[in-house]
Amino acid sequence: MKGYIEERVMELAYYIIENKTTVRAAAKKFGISKSTVHKDVTERLAKIKPALANEVKLVLEENKAERHIRGGQATKAKYNSNAI
Repeated sequence: MKGYIEERVMELAYYIIENKTTVRAAAKKFGISKSTVHKDVTERLAKIKPALANEVKLVLEENKAERHIRGGQATKAKYNSNAI
């Protein structure tokens, strides 16, 4: 694996863990696709630093468990703004 890819993988991992952010938010921050972020933090990170990959996995699982709540909040906000 090339050095710049490993560097990006590590930056993404630390960013996701520190900010407890989603794949989508990380992709937007780093200007790359969601697919790339997901591949970086699931496949590539596991080969580079398995312990760090487990930490990222926990954050992503937490985000996945909460996404229905965020979706409901977004829908509520949408309809509340149209009621005015």
